[in-house]
Amino acid sequence: MAQPTIPSFADAFAYSFDAWQRSILFLDVMRQRGEQYEEHAAQTAPHVLNYDAELVVDGRTLDRPVNYALVRIVPPEGIVVDTLKRPFVVVDPRAGHGPGIGGFKADSEIGVAMKAGHPCYFIGFLPEPVPGQTIEDIARAEAVFLETVIARHPNADGKPCVIGNCQAGWAVMILASLRPELFGPIIIAGTPLSYWAGVRGQYPMRYSGGLLGGSWLTALTGDLGGGLFDGAWLVQNFENQNPANTLWSKQYNLYSKIDTEPERYLGFERWWGGHVTLNAEEMQFIVDELFVGNKLAAGEIRTSDGTAIDLRNIRSPIVVFCSKGDNITPPQQALDWVLDLYDSVDEIRAYGQTIVYAVHDKIGHLGIFVSAGVARKEHDEFASNIDLIDVLPPGLYEAVLEPASEVAEGRALVAGEWVMRCEARTLDDIRALGGNDIEDEHRFAAAAKLSEVNLALYRTFLQPAVRAMVTPTFAEAMRRTHPLRLQYELFGPSNPFMAWIQAAAEHARENRKPAVAENPFLALQENMSQQIVSGLEAWRRTVEQLSEETFRAIYGSPVLQTALGIDSTSDRPRRPAKSPLHQELVKTRIASLRAEIAEGGLREALARALLFVGKARDGADERGFEAIRRLRRAHPTASQLTLPQFKALLRKQYFILLIDEEAALAAIPKLLPEDLDERHSAFNVLREVLEASGAIAGAAAERMERVERLFGLGSETVPFAARKSARERKTS
Repeated sequence: MAQPTIPSFADAFAYSFDAWQRSILFLDVMRQRGEQYEEHAAQTAPHVLNYDAELVVDGRTLDRPVNYALVRIVPPEGIVVDTLKRPFVVVDPRAGHGPGIGGFKADSEIGVAMKAGHPCYFIGFLPEPVPGQTIEDIARAEAVFLETVIARHPNADGKPCVIGNCQAGWAVMILASLRPELFGPIIIAGTPLSYWAGVRGQYPMRYSGGLLGGSWLTALTGDLGGGLFDGAWLVQNFENQNPANTLWSKQYNLYSKIDTEPERYLGFERWWGGHVTLNAEEMQFIVDELFVGNKLAAGEIRTSDGTAIDLRNIRSPIVVFCSKGDNITPPQQALDWVLDLYDSVDEIRAYGQTIVYAVHDKIGHLGIFVSAGVARKEHDEFASNIDLIDVLPPGLYEAVLEPASEVAEGRALVAGEWVMRCEARTLDDIRALGGNDIEDEHRFAAAAKLSEVNLALYRTFLQPAVRAMVTPTFAEAMRRTHPLRLQYELFGPSNPFMAWIQAAAEHARENRKPAVAENPFLALQENMSQQIVSGLEAWRRTVEQLSEETFRAIYGSPVLQTALGIDSTSDRPRRPAKSPLHQELVKTRIASLRAEIAEGGLREALARALLFVGKARDGADERGFEAIRRLRRAHPTASQLTLPQFKALLRKQYFILLIDEEAALAAIPKLLPEDLDERHSAFNVLREVLEASGAIAGAAAERMERVERLFGLGSETVPFAARKSARERKTS
């Protein structure tokens, strides 16, 4: 058994000298952070974009002015964008921080989109709202921005792909339900849409509204701010979810890696400390309608003209990206809106919707937007395969990524490091992630009702007095003395006790003598850090458990639920009403499609055959779509179809197959040309596309044989499966 190393005096001296130098350098980074904070706050339009941008539309000039703007991202040197490709529009979240997180690094949502050749635009905002602006005003402004982008790219092969990060995601979804014609595929990353959803024992942030008595505290905070809600309070809510990182790990990581960490730390802090404000009315809408009320997925939000916001109106493919490691927007809050809106995948198809989701195993909330690894993997694949996502038949899919190095067939058709496959899923796959039972729904409904009561009481008895007391000077003092702002100013240039730090830090860098990695005192330091983290984590878990049990006990009380008008005997959660008009439209469309089963030509036959065989594989692979791309480029007649026309063709044939598969297949021979060589050529194209993503085997091979016979080739050639087997033996 090895004896523990006894620290020597030399070890102690080396560590002490190293620790002193690191302390000085740490304070210098804090000084730089304070200076950076003040410089950032002094800018008119502060942001953390890593790219040059040119203003396209200033939202302050619109009929209903807002503090938002549309800018075009200028491609950096060496990046060439294709004006014929659909543009990408990244919408940043206004959740307490300033804009720019979607383009914070070269490896970012903007970076990967431009790398894939797409023009990029960015929708950001100024630190202060325009007086009187509302969430609806912002939605209308964003509609103008998208109209402008579409007008600037009239020859693009599709409508803009819009990326909504976190809070921007629900804003994008609201607009897409009101103006579906403006959107290509929508990517919502880390976006909460079903705010009550979660798993017992996890994700305690959803209990906050109920434990605070509802949204009256939001109204009080807005009144104390003189009509402005300080975004620093939202940032503090995020920090409270992870006290170990907030109180210790973030700073310790900088201190322990002081020679390599400052640049990354300061870059992130530039965004993290860029607090912005919202109009009190904006924040009240967000809390009442979304956070506490959970009204979006239930279809209970209406615009000022009475229009109901129904997410089922969205016609563009929706990509949901979330993570099991995200305690701000867990998978249930990102995905359970699908369960709220639909009873089955067939109902999703009936609305013509395509929903693709991807669930990361461990990345945290901020990592969804700022992690270079996530950008190079998930966001890179979404950007590279956005056209594939756009043409997917309606339904529910999961995006599964496989390392390209492990792909044996069709490797030449893969551009990046990963291969994306969209696999068909059912609602049970989302339910398997966990979620609320009906008793939980009753508890949250009770919390929402109590919130309404408390807000009404506050507005009646306290609000007039608070507003009369608060002056602009008082409101500004409240913002300046917020704890998060003070921590930056404490180490900033306004503190005279920091004057000596810069010179001392320069001396420390010139004479830097870090302790060797084997120094036993470094191991002791690391051990102490781990114990501090463990203690803070234990505290967090205790508080979370107590919060959850308190929420469940209070709002699970039958007496309270009855007093608040909650029907605790109901066994169905809130759902948006089914529209009889939509049901009639579906019936009419089905009748129309039945009449068109025998209409069309070779294109319709190929699309129908492709979908018929592909259904046996329960998904689509990027290699097959890339094969279609290359065939369109190689055959001028095939490229006559634009991407929207190709999408319409596939969707129509997909629905025809769903309605009456046997009749649809029986009609294929009538759609084919008389010339046998043309049929051979068309069948070879079909086979090339299907084989691009791997061998055609099992049920898919049986379907391929049937298609071969429908093409009139089965009786004149060796059956497909046998010919395929023979070709494989010859190759081996």
